[in-house]
Amino acid sequence: MKAKIYKPSKTAMQSGRSKFNKWVLKFNNNRNQKKDSLMGWNGGSNTISQVELKFDTKEDAVNYAKRNDIEYVVLESSERKVITKSYADNFK
Repeated sequence: MKAKIYKPSKTAMQSGRSKFNKWVLKFNNNRNQKKDSLMGWNGGSNTISQVELKFDTKEDAVNYAKRNDIEYVVLESSERKVITKSYADNFK
């Protein structure tokens, strides 16, 4: 069982950033998924791919994975650059 540790990015539909200060440990298990013949949805009996653990820091997530013998990959996130502008700069 392999997991990835990442910090989620903000979606384009949201303006706030309060939900995106946590690190997420999410399991990758796409095996045993079956396609429903009626609706075409993917499903299966294994629910591990739905598990998503949230941690305050990256180190907490890595320590949790090491304690529980979980293979993991850390995906580093890039911080956004804030450029401060004033409204008066539009008229210079």
